[in-house]
Amino acid sequence: MTMLGGAAAWPLAAHAQQPGRLPTIGYLGPNTRSVDGPRIEAFVQRLRELGWTEGRDIVIDYRWAEGRNEGLAETAAELVQRKVDVIVTSATPPTRAAKRATSLIPIVFAAVGDPVGAGLVESLARPGGNTTGLSLQQTDTVGKRLELLREVRPGLRRLAIMANLGNASAALDLRETEVTARALGLESVTSDVRLREDIAPAFDALKERVDALYVCNDPLVTTNRVRIATLALGARLPAMYGNREYVEAGGLISYGPNYLALYHRTAELVDKILRGAKPADLPVEQPTKFDLIVNLITARALSLEVPPTLLARADEVIE
Repeated sequence: MTMLGGAAAWPLAAHAQQPGRLPTIGYLGPNTRSVDGPRIEAFVQRLRELGWTEGRDIVIDYRWAEGRNEGLAETAAELVQRKVDVIVTSATPPTRAAKRATSLIPIVFAAVGDPVGAGLVESLARPGGNTTGLSLQQTDTVGKRLELLREVRPGLRRLAIMANLGNASAALDLRETEVTARALGLESVTSDVRLREDIAPAFDALKERVDALYVCNDPLVTTNRVRIATLALGARLPAMYGNREYVEAGGLISYGPNYLALYHRTAELVDKILRGAKPADLPVEQPTKFDLIVNLITARALSLEVPPTLLARADEVIE
């Protein structure tokens, strides 16, 4: 846990400020600090541009789940007990934990796969309650990911889908992937990984049974991305992921929202709330920038020829 502080006048918040008390943001991060670091930098930078300088104008209390759901309820309760003025989260499990811990303190999620389907908001246009933020609309991009995977793995027939079914968003993603795969004429095999210890056995079970792998985005698998990318390479499986961190860790290809842009926008929503806006009046927003990242080093290791047309569309190629 890291706690940083500063000093500023406080415009408006969910509850009255104590004399001399600084406005406080509680950040309940799903991953490790190393994963969330660049995202947090984007968040803090945008806050600074809006007049909230960490270390001078505002306190941010950081908590890191490190891909584990155990302890989220306790950590969320600690932030509530600290009487933070807004809680910032990312991913479904931390957001659910925060929402269960308080119905009064505003909650802003930087990235949730399907906030309506997960029961976090009533609707995107009218979130209701004390929660708003940015939706990944994860299931909306499943078809695009599978088409890209078929481009890099011609002749794809049997698909492995890996997901942490303890995460509601990942479960929704898996179901949508199964349906979409079936519509594309693909057979699918699913693997439920809820602990780090589940990952290696899942790959053992997939050996020589499938042609490619689709990994459903989730803090557990993001935290263990190097392990997953290494095992996928060892199993000779081309793999599709939901964000760039996997590809930077040696994964083959990813397609998904730009998380720096999401955290940038999250800071703007937090600013509105710190100045008196209510989460119920702030519609849940959707990504506007998506990134296609390809790792050519991994492609060569898998003896894959990535089509030039796909490389031309990529936002970044690692080689």
